[in-house]
Amino acid sequence: MVIPVHDVNPVRRTPWVTYALIVANVVVFLVMPGIAGSVTGGEESLADLCRLEAFLDHYAAVPQELIHHRLPRLVPTGATGVGPQGPGCVIGPPGYVKSPVLSVLTAMFLHGGWLHLLGNMLFLLIFGNNVEDRMGHLGYALFYGVCGYAATYGFALLNAGSAAPLIGASGAIAGVLGAYLVLFPKARVWVLVPFLIFLPLRLPAWIVLGFWFVLQAVYSAGQGVSAVGTVAYAAHIVGFLVGLLIAVPLRPGTPPPPEPRGLLFGRRARPQRPW
Repeated sequence: MVIPVHDVNPVRRTPWVTYALIVANVVVFLVMPGIAGSVTGGEESLADLCRLEAFLDHYAAVPQELIHHRLPRLVPTGATGVGPQGPGCVIGPPGYVKSPVLSVLTAMFLHGGWLHLLGNMLFLLIFGNNVEDRMGHLGYALFYGVCGYAATYGFALLNAGSAAPLIGASGAIAGVLGAYLVLFPKARVWVLVPFLIFLPLRLPAWIVLGFWFVLQAVYSAGQGVSAVGTVAYAAHIVGFLVGLLIAVPLRPGTPPPPEPRGLLFGRRARPQRPW
């Protein structure tokens, strides 16, 4: 897996929507129940876990609910209790009204941990600014939402019987990556490649993003991972393809990224001779 750190592709205007999405995701993560322990490095208590479970049941997208458009009769209440098997989370009738359609939107701002959050925000920061620059602020915001909804419902259709909550901005960000691949395939991206140490390389975007997509397809098929069910790789694939297709009409007229100079693949590129 390569880790992108910067792309050589300047923008013409400030990517306010991308910045706002990053801020919103971080703020929501910090106010989620049960996050205090992960921020301070302490352990989560049973009460924290129960509150987090109830919170996710309320605001996360659940494939069963999306496909059948109905809520379960019993859900986590957020309280703790002692049952026949010992302490645990209390289950009861839902004390709220939930819209499965709107849960897709709220789920796009929820993350399961620091690694999940920071990884998503890194990709959004690097690749989102140029896509926003090409689409405009409003168009990019709509595009982001469409990709997120398509990724979530695509995953739900493939996992209609799942009651596991689906959270994260990965599906929408995958759409951003697909659009970037179409619009700026030759843009150079600085990446870190783990090989004994992290090697810095500058690679074309089509290699970086193409490799990322192939990994998602392999992981989705269950190859090379021990717990494929913990990550919604199918949502990544759907979001990527939707973003790619939406960006195709925008390809003509998209200004090419500047030709990089200086370091290339970890060494200094030779200047071109005029003859």
